[in-house]
Amino acid sequence: MGSGADLFVVCKHCGSEVSPYVTECPYCGQRIRRRAPKIPRPDSKPRRARRVRAPAWSVERPWATVSLVAAGCAGWVLVHARPTIYLNATVVGPLEGKWWRLLTSPFLYQNGGYAFVALVACALFGTLLERERGPLVVLVLFFAAAVTGELLELALNSVPLATGANGAALALLTAYAAPQLLAARGGEEHTADLLGTGAIAIVLLALPAVVAEASWVSGFAGVAIGAPVGVGLRAAV
Repeated sequence: MGSGADLFVVCKHCGSEVSPYVTECPYCGQRIRRRAPKIPRPDSKPRRARRVRAPAWSVERPWATVSLVAAGCAGWVLVHARPTIYLNATVVGPLEGKWWRLLTSPFLYQNGGYAFVALVACALFGTLLERERGPLVVLVLFFAAAVTGELLELALNSVPLATGANGAALALLTAYAAPQLLAARGGEEHTADLLGTGAIAIVLLALPAVVAEASWVSGFAGVAIGAPVGVGLRAAV
């Protein structure tokens, strides 16, 4: 007699092929087995997928961007708590050998509106870029754009003034937007709101017109650095 896995069994009395799940032959009535085999049933409750915990610091947690924005917020508080810090730690006039000002100046603000716009832009586009490319790209791009803009400000103006992160924010924005723009022009799928991104870029570029401490030179330096970096990142994929 066949097993439950067989397609049929043969009745020993009449030789007919019958279902393996019956106890009596439907042709001759001969008893084939005492009990019909159990029909296998699929599991009614699927197993739950095992949840894997993400590491404490991962791409989902843009720690580099958070650190940069937190430093900018802390810088605004410090400047208003101790105004002398602004003059001693920013690019306001010649450096006089204090080159470390190039690294502290992007985090110090006097104007609250300037701080808000620049830090929100850094938070938004830094997060988007970091989730796609990792924290190192964000950190290198931020400081490269900020320091380059300050050096150009020092070289081009007799009374240089470059504080805050409008140039660094524009570098992050253009590095994120450039691949998206190229994808849109090529008819490929993209995820960026290009109109919204363009509006934010215009605001950042126009900041020096209303905020003295924001630098035109730093802003255009940020664009000049961020755009080719974004194109290069796209080509590297």
